[in-house]
Amino acid sequence: MNVLVIGANGTTGRMVVKNLADSSNHLVKAMIRKSEQTEEMEQLGAKPVVADLEQDFEYAAEDVNAIIFAAGSGSKTGPEKTTSVDEEGAKKAIDIAKKKGIDRFVMLSSMGADTPSAGSEGMQHYLHAKHSADEHLKASGLKYTIVRPGALTDDAASGKIQAAEKIQDRNTDISRENVAKVLVESLNMENLHYKTFEILNGDVEIHTALKNL
Repeated sequence: MNVLVIGANGTTGRMVVKNLADSSNHLVKAMIRKSEQTEEMEQLGAKPVVADLEQDFEYAAEDVNAIIFAAGSGSKTGPEKTTSVDEEGAKKAIDIAKKKGIDRFVMLSSMGADTPSAGSEGMQHYLHAKHSADEHLKASGLKYTIVRPGALTDDAASGKIQAAEKIQDRNTDISRENVAKVLVESLNMENLHYKTFEILNGDVEIHTALKNL
């Protein structure tokens, strides 16, 4: 596939780009906000395209047939940026995919986005933004996959996870590298079309865990 990674310069986004570029199955276009990030994306094996999620970025989606949305406003920004990036930016990406006939869309969401009002007070705005974007994607008609990881760590990838529509025991976390591998692995798995699921570190190989969903 020719894949556009939105949020390519984020911590998880860079891992997604590298996983895609290391695969013989994909060509990757990395959407970045600043031209000075170009060299790093090229070193990772991607074709960089400078575009701003908060502006018109339709041109970034030329010549691709799949999108991985891994952008996030980050924990140090305010609620306005969360709305602009995590909600409205995601919705614009979905609408662009529909307009251009890009029917494969993998969304990095968050555990708790299904019931945002149940989250902690500090997380509710973020989870509402994610929920709104997820619902927009579900209604889009695109072949979507929505991936909802739990708490993220910087640990090395174990290559093993647990995956379910709803994970009951949440007393663990998941490495960003494992999340990146799940996003990339999901692209070609038809059983994950129109699926939303949660992931945490576990003891099942990623491909097997996803195949069993």
